[in-house]
Amino acid sequence: MIIDTHIHLDGEEFADDVELVVERAREAGVGRMLLPAIDVGTTKKVAILAEKLEGFAFPMIGLHPEEVKDDWREQLDTLRPMVGEPYIAIGEIGLDFYWSREYEQQQLEAFEQQVVWSVETGLPLMIHCRKAQNEMVGIMKRYKDKLPGGVFHCFTGNEKEAEQLLAFDRFSLGIGGVLTFKKSNLPSVLPSIPLQRIVLETDAPYMAPVPMRGKRNESSYLKYVVEKMAECYGTTVEEVERVTTTNAEHIFNLRPSLEPNT
Repeated sequence: MIIDTHIHLDGEEFADDVELVVERAREAGVGRMLLPAIDVGTTKKVAILAEKLEGFAFPMIGLHPEEVKDDWREQLDTLRPMVGEPYIAIGEIGLDFYWSREYEQQQLEAFEQQVVWSVETGLPLMIHCRKAQNEMVGIMKRYKDKLPGGVFHCFTGNEKEAEQLLAFDRFSLGIGGVLTFKKSNLPSVLPSIPLQRIVLETDAPYMAPVPMRGKRNESSYLKYVVEKMAECYGTTVEEVERVTTTNAEHIFNLRPSLEPNT
């Protein structure tokens, strides 16, 4: 059984066939899906979706850096009282200066506020970071000893960047379809990272792995990531599944799966 720690199942891309997507995921050995939010609206949507898929899908709460606009304070004021059950993590939050730094200061403040929520509530973090690792690490260092843990989502960096992130105890790196891309540096980087610090993710509907690249991504495609990961570590598919599932269960306080997925 494997866990997709990051799928935007509430996205409009899945509106017409979400049941089939879930069915294919189960058939492919996916036992659980974790659903990040990006704003107030999606935070509510993933909770409703998780309720319908009780025991299989689990929701998160948060304001994504690309959604930090003029109303960011109002969004956070709305979200803060909602933090807690049924949400299992605060995410997807972070910093993203890839396209623009127009809201740089607002992103920094919004990220730090949500990091504080994690410290206050004990909920782990799902962190998105693009072209902002130094700024992100700078903020997180202020709370290093108090952070409950989490995932650095969609890691695509080098060994030095991985080392900097994994200096935060109880955090793992989220690895998805990029691992299978022809020009990816991850196959050479992964062996330097303990498998015990890795979790699986799709970021579906984005970032579909080879040989599905260019198509809408979904959890059932995780098998291609697992196969490539096993190759990189010189181990078995079963070992990758076992270790990454245990990692995710620990980070997100999920009950260990007692039954093999059917």
